[in-house]
Amino acid sequence: MPWRKATDWLVTIAIALAFVLVFEAEIAKPYRIPSSSMEPTLHCAKPGQWCEAHFSDRVLVDRLAYRFSGPKRGQIVVFKAPASASAQCGEGGTYVKRLIGLPGDTISETNGFVFVDGRPLHEGYIDPALRGSESGTWKVPAGRYFFLGDDRAHSCDSRTWGTVPRSSLVGPVLFTYWPPTSWF
Repeated sequence: MPWRKATDWLVTIAIALAFVLVFEAEIAKPYRIPSSSMEPTLHCAKPGQWCEAHFSDRVLVDRLAYRFSGPKRGQIVVFKAPASASAQCGEGGTYVKRLIGLPGDTISETNGFVFVDGRPLHEGYIDPALRGSESGTWKVPAGRYFFLGDDRAHSCDSRTWGTVPRSSLVGPVLFTYWPPTSWF
């Protein structure tokens, strides 16, 4: 009789573990915000340079979204950074940034203010103190995307390392699940 109970528990745990692994691999995956590039929208932990919070935000990313619809301007997206990001920013791997430029767009920045095809981009999420004073113009090639951090003054982003191919996009951020204070 005890072996039946043990078998029951082992099967239940195995099914739960399989569900979690499939869910994370195919549907939604958690990520931690490691740098200040998305402040004040998403926080990294002090004593990190320019970080505002005591805990790094943890976000859940929808890995299925881009199978059924295209990326949209303004989404916060997780993506695999291009090799040039590692070389120019000192960090590679996975990045979290805001999608600003779609394929075919011309993105320009004048003293920290962003324009898409000559029209100003309304960015209510930008803290004026973090806007920066950059200027430049970038053409987004077909099949590629242009990303900026919300903390423009301290973000290493597409202005530095260029655009990102669609195949490198993991998905948009669904919500912040940690710390719990972000739920309210």
